[in-house]
Amino acid sequence: MPVFTPQVSFVIPVYNEESNLPMLVDRVVKIMDQSAIHLEAVLVDDGSRDNSRQILQQLALSDPRFHVILLSRNHGHQLALTAGLSVARGSEGVFVLDGDLQDPPELMDTFYSKHKEGYDVVYAIREKRKEVFYKRFAYFIFYRILKKIANIEIPLDSGDFSFISRRVVDVLNKMPEESRFIRGMRTWIGFKQIGIAYDRQERASGDSKYSFGKLVQLALNGIYNFSEFPVKFVMILGGLAISSSVLYLISVIIKKMFFDQVIEGFTALLFVVILFGGIQLLAIGILGEYILRIFFQSKSRPNFIIETEILDGQVNNELEI
Repeated sequence: MPVFTPQVSFVIPVYNEESNLPMLVDRVVKIMDQSAIHLEAVLVDDGSRDNSRQILQQLALSDPRFHVILLSRNHGHQLALTAGLSVARGSEGVFVLDGDLQDPPELMDTFYSKHKEGYDVVYAIREKRKEVFYKRFAYFIFYRILKKIANIEIPLDSGDFSFISRRVVDVLNKMPEESRFIRGMRTWIGFKQIGIAYDRQERASGDSKYSFGKLVQLALNGIYNFSEFPVKFVMILGGLAISSSVLYLISVIIKKMFFDQVIEGFTALLFVVILFGGIQLLAIGILGEYILRIFFQSKSRPNFIIETEILDGQVNNELEI
């Protein structure tokens, strides 16, 4: 039996955050000690290669308010977050944030108060980012493109930092997507949602664990999972290519029949061949991306594997997958 029943669960993915963990734990413990509600902190180690796992294990064994999940390997931020949501016991909901302290845990009371007003999802809107220029620019462009092409209204500049009610968490846990874009899934579910603006801080220490490649993959998950635009874009390109070919054919016929001009079109022919070849490869690539997603989803493999769970100060290594 659990030592206590938490009303709200912090869910915090951790990957190689050895230098940030002491500060993160101190701030979360302070919130727990001062809070009028029962809190737990679910920290999910996503296959860290530094001492994060050891720190988390010692923490969970010494303080039953910390619920630690150790994944069998690095599964990626979105799947680590999914693992945390699947085990969080908060009866009212979960408060999602990152372990690098760019998302201040002290905002929990603000988010929770909005939940008590009747909102199922309270998400953070990043007004300012203390990051390098190219990242800020890339984020700015991506969210605005996604807003234009998505088939749902994904809020601008919103990340995973949010308070999510229990019933929304339960729905998320039933969604089996392998290529996850949780902020989009959260929006798709619906219910009453509201945004709260905040200034995103710099990392407390260390470097970002989201490489450029991972950011691109996350962006593609958002686009392919919540938009039909890639397929429609190829259809538009195909239509434009066919229209151009028909217009060119008409001009050739007119020149031959009415002006008796002989068309010497090796350069034009080469250009058309390259153009059509490029469009075909692009179409194949986009269709291949959808097929790959279907292929990986059809395997029905678990999205993550938990190696160890430490709950209420007890270690469990014999978990069902």
